Amino acid sequence: MPIRIPEGLMVSVSGVRGRVGDPLTPELMAGIAAALGAHLREIEGGRTVCLGRDSRVSGPMFARAVTAGLQSVGCDVVDLGVVPTPTLLMAVRDCGAIGGIGVTASHNPAEWNALKLVSSEGIFLDADRSARFRAYLTETDPPRASWDTLGTVTYDDGAWSRHLERILALPHLDADMIRAAGLKVAIDCVHGAGGPVMIDLLERLGCEIVGMGMEPDGLFPRDPEPTAANLAGLGELVKRSGADVGLAIDPDVDRLSLVDETGRAMGEDLTLALAAAAVLQRYPGPVVTNLSTSQVVEDVARAFDSPLIRSPVGEVNVARRMQQEGAVVGGEGNGGVILPALHHTRDAPLASALVLQHLAEQGLKPSEAAARWPSYHIVKEKVSFPIEALQAGYAALEADLGAESKDESDGLRLAWPGKKAWLHVRPSGTEPVVRLIAEAGDAAAARALVARAEAVLTGIA
Repeated sequence: MPIRIPEGLMVSVSGVRGRVGDPLTPELMAGIAAALGAHLREIEGGRTVCLGRDSRVSGPMFARAVTAGLQSVGCDVVDLGVVPTPTLLMAVRDCGAIGGIGVTASHNPAEWNALKLVSSEGIFLDADRSARFRAYLTETDPPRASWDTLGTVTYDDGAWSRHLERILALPHLDADMIRAAGLKVAIDCVHGAGGPVMIDLLERLGCEIVGMGMEPDGLFPRDPEPTAANLAGLGELVKRSGADVGLAIDPDVDRLSLVDETGRAMGEDLTLALAAAAVLQRYPGPVVTNLSTSQVVEDVARAFDSPLIRSPVGEVNVARRMQQEGAVVGGEGNGGVILPALHHTRDAPLASALVLQHLAEQGLKPSEAAARWPSYHIVKEKVSFPIEALQAGYAALEADLGAESKDESDGLRLAWPGKKAWLHVRPSGTEPVVRLIAEAGDAAAARALVARAEAVLTGIA
């Protein structure tokens, strides 16, 4: 039977996600996996699909359901176990697989889980592929394999080791230089998948490690999104231990946030800015980021005579634009860094190595590295707003705020370049909310932009 998408299930280029039990059940996960496997077999012709998950408590249950669904349509499953999402995407290419599935809700709280859907390219399904799969999912009863053509299951426990070796071999990094710096690193992996892998990486880079939330048991002690508001504990660890820098990793290990040597959360946008500086120092070239990312990334690109191009929000949207532009580095302002020389996906271990490279090479403390660039204040809010009324909301915002320029490729982005300010309003792809993001040279101006936008939307809701 075709799948009926239940109310409360979020479906987008970020995958399929919802709350465990309602609407997310093993039966639903198995059905979606079967549909994806059959769809990929129809398009690609092969039968191997890679599977990985983060540390969520619901992960083993859903991974078994996904495995059964894939086997039922004749897909051979390569189970990687608990691995970073970027490791899964790299493994898809290594295996010559027709695709992959990540059982992870990324930064969402523990009561959520999701399927991230991967193409044979080792990137997530783009808007076109995602739309085609959604049509297949809701319209087609996937053909099931006979008893003697069911898919097999094998296990690959070496995917992270291969990923690590490729990071260390990058010409963008000087591992000996990082080791010589003798950095003390405080890290918070929030009990996600990142603990063991980040210890591996940091030990290979000669860092002294003090950690919290390193056990990958999925029992998140706080909101797992690595925003500045959630990093008080890591800030205290940095101060208490005298660490040179703090690294905060999200549960599926594709996003990195920084805490400076004083214990101050630096904001996720500076992750991409400092990582891009490390790359552009050696390899100047186009930089791609999304419409919600801070202007500081544009400042960094300009300093190295490199163009900055903006894409709609969503990792795969950035990745596709990077491919089109021949970008040397890119990513998103949520702490996601993409290096095409490694692969076209956000990668927190990679981002960590690049940031440490920048600090070691420049001989800077994190606060000093940030102080080299203009300081902006970014404000992010979520509001409940009927999606069907968004077009009217955009028109009202444009009329009320009178911006110098606008971009409608992803919601509405209004900008005032002369004032170094912008506002981006868009529906979330991972939560049932509308996101309001504003940036300006001072916090009051950014907050005022968000407050005004919220007032305008409230007036027409």
